[in-house]
Amino acid sequence: MRRAALIGTAVGVPLLVALIVLVNVVGGRSGGDSGPVAEVSGTTAPATDLPVLSVQTPPVTAEADKSCPQLVQAVPARLVDEPPRKVRSASPYVRAWGNPAVVLVCGVPRPAKFVIGAALIQIDQVQWFVDTSDPDTVVWTAVDRPVYVQVRVPASTDSASVTELTGTISKVLPAVKPTPGS
Repeated sequence: MRRAALIGTAVGVPLLVALIVLVNVVGGRSGGDSGPVAEVSGTTAPATDLPVLSVQTPPVTAEADKSCPQLVQAVPARLVDEPPRKVRSASPYVRAWGNPAVVLVCGVPRPAKFVIGAALIQIDQVQWFVDTSDPDTVVWTAVDRPVYVQVRVPASTDSASVTELTGTISKVLPAVKPTPGS
């Protein structure tokens, strides 16, 4: 009985996540602000009236200092036509866009639920571990790079932001073999 439940979960969860991704990507996302231009996080982008977003981050590691500067410099100023947001964080490797915010954090720890046998979703050349346990936020973590890159997406929006960031991640950070926990 337990084996059947495990097999059902192993098959059902990836199918459910794939269905959510498909529905959200096909459903699309609309519009954004086309207001005046302002300097935000070193890139030229439309200014917004959005408040500064506070983001809790883990301590910055040597690997993050080595890999993350190039990534945060390469991310788009606008993400899926959403304007950038100013971020208050202990780490310089955080970027955010829109309201509700999509938040990228480079250099996070391996997700606790990313264990041997956990389902991954591959978008282009990046393998993502997806955690849907929070009803308000879907947490995507790129698990096949020298550092883990987390993208927090509001559950009320689609996954187009993750798809757009995938191209940047695959160009900037070299692929490595994923190392799930036990």
